[in-house]
Amino acid sequence: MSEVIARLAMSLDGYIAGPESGREHPLGIGGERLHSWVYGLRTFRRMQGMEGGADGPDDDLIAEHVARPGAVVMGHGMYITGEEPWGDNPPFHTPVYVVTHHPREPLVKEGGTTFHFVTEGPERALALAREAAEAAGDKDVSLAGGADLVQQFIRAGWLDELLLHVVPVLACGGRRLFDNLGDGHGEYVEWRKTEVLDSPGVTHIRLRKADPVG
Repeated sequence: MSEVIARLAMSLDGYIAGPESGREHPLGIGGERLHSWVYGLRTFRRMQGMEGGADGPDDDLIAEHVARPGAVVMGHGMYITGEEPWGDNPPFHTPVYVVTHHPREPLVKEGGTTFHFVTEGPERALALAREAAEAAGDKDVSLAGGADLVQQFIRAGWLDELLLHVVPVLACGGRRLFDNLGDGHGEYVEWRKTEVLDSPGVTHIRLRKADPVG
């Protein structure tokens, strides 16, 4: 069965977007600092239709993750990141299932990306994404965000792997990744650390959902 994977850049104090994230500021105010390490990598530049870029361990990690998904799930807030969401040729090149309360017909873009708008909730979006990913050759489902949707997936136990890019900055406000997960009375969400890759501008930590005890 397809796995559900997520890849997110995060500040030292746990934020994945700066303050006032939305249409005007897609990454939040100052949120670009969380992603500056990736802009010069070969894989990122290729996804944006550009040439050149740096290779090496950071790029290898991104290239491996980019190759895995056969479908994407995202929240409505992440979808509306501009006047024309994601431009003419989005970087996904797979079906994207948007969890939303706003029904509309699928939106076909260049490069193999089609946005499907799912109003029946995240579980239905995940089921549709699994079907598409498996039809693409038993690939995985990428959970793109935002924070609220990732938290729902973690609470439900649907997220199999989380790749964090921890950037040495303090955001001091914005959208935190690990809020709203427990009951505040000693409940824990268990993960296994399976890989750590340290670079000057970022530390990559790959986590797997812990196996049940017993």
